[in-house]
Amino acid sequence: MNKIEIFENGRATGYNQFVKTWIPGYHYFLNLLPKLLSETEYKDLLIAGCGTGNEIELFIQAPGHWKITGVDPSPEMISQAREKLQTCDNVTLIGGVVADLDSEKKYGAATLLLVLHFLDDNGDKLSLLKDIAERLVPGARFVMLDITGDKHQVSQNLKVLKLLLPDGLDEEQINSRLNRIENDLFPVSEERVSELCAAAGFEPPLRFFQSSIYMGWLTKKK
Repeated sequence: MNKIEIFENGRATGYNQFVKTWIPGYHYFLNLLPKLLSETEYKDLLIAGCGTGNEIELFIQAPGHWKITGVDPSPEMISQAREKLQTCDNVTLIGGVVADLDSEKKYGAATLLLVLHFLDDNGDKLSLLKDIAERLVPGARFVMLDITGDKHQVSQNLKVLKLLLPDGLDEEQINSRLNRIENDLFPVSEERVSELCAAAGFEPPLRFFQSSIYMGWLTKKK
């Protein structure tokens, strides 16, 4: 089984504030998702690593009637999402990983936001991408957002990120977080992202978004 990063306790309860603080343009990026996937004919959407349901809320409000399946390994994140989305009859939330889903069930589109950089490039990244591809119809659009770059690129973009952080943050906490990103996570280069997508059964990904260390990609299932 893949090494899974599970958000619990304070990391789960503070997640929404965390991404707002640490990902410049996060909500701008989220607002792009329904537009990027608007041409999807089969509106059955898989959201891998759905967290507290931020993406799901946008698709509920978007034109067209989406049927949405969100999966996340964190019980606390799924609990928050269930509380937020309890009145939505077109949403299914599953505690677990994509590999737990029925491989016979196919989706018309998928998203994977802020997940891959937690997985080592020892087969775990590729395994997750293959699990997603296996559950998509041919031609399904797939959107990713991840920390991307080789060590030099990430190091340089972390300096940019520090300049873009909100005022008033504790300097020690900032440096601790930047150090964790640089040394404890597993980002890969843009070239490697393309290689992984190809190996998993996707077309070459198009980078359509970047904010410091974070890059957004759009591709399709072959």
